[in-house]
Amino acid sequence: MMESIIDFLSSKPLLNAITSILCGSLIGFEREYRNKSAGFRTVVLICFGSAMFTIVSCLFIGNSTDRVAANIVTGIGFIGAGVIFKGKLSVSGLTTAAVIWATAGIGMFAGLGELVYAISFAIFMVLILALFQRIEILLSRYYLVRSLHIKFSSNEFYHLHEFEQMALDFKIKASRRVIEKISGKLEVMYDISGKMTDLDRFNQQLASSLVIDEFYYNK
Repeated sequence: MMESIIDFLSSKPLLNAITSILCGSLIGFEREYRNKSAGFRTVVLICFGSAMFTIVSCLFIGNSTDRVAANIVTGIGFIGAGVIFKGKLSVSGLTTAAVIWATAGIGMFAGLGELVYAISFAIFMVLILALFQRIEILLSRYYLVRSLHIKFSSNEFYHLHEFEQMALDFKIKASRRVIEKISGKLEVMYDISGKMTDLDRFNQQLASSLVIDEFYYNK
């Protein structure tokens, strides 16, 4: 009995599973730290589950491992789709869906016993998620692109021309995307681009404007 337990604890499938938990924990910690919808436990379970299905396919299914891998990718696609939210004029959750998709791939590497690859790719993912965000922030200081939704206080069309002239005065490029009339008031979506410092001054002007009821940004 004791020998069976020792053999189990030292078995390669168990080591692969533990590695998948470790890799998922590395990625999940970064997601939890940033308070994302797919947090620590979710990411760990995705990595672990992918590894489990891969281990089962290697141990019991034989030459059908590629079919199991294809089904894992399909199943993960459904989970990823569940975290993508489409607003009226914006989409959020794409990065989280990509993290889920890539984490499943790392779990499959762990399940196959390619532990060095699994751990290396998990570290690469954490670096991409952590460092590349800093690069985005750094780049945004020099040039920023956002979608701006504005609700004017009336349906007077000349407010649009006044707004667009004000944007030019602050060296902001504003391109109209959508114009709507809701409850007797104009609502407009613009593509806004410019330097962060110019946008800060521009936002202050928007906040003090008497003809704008509300405004907000989407990426």
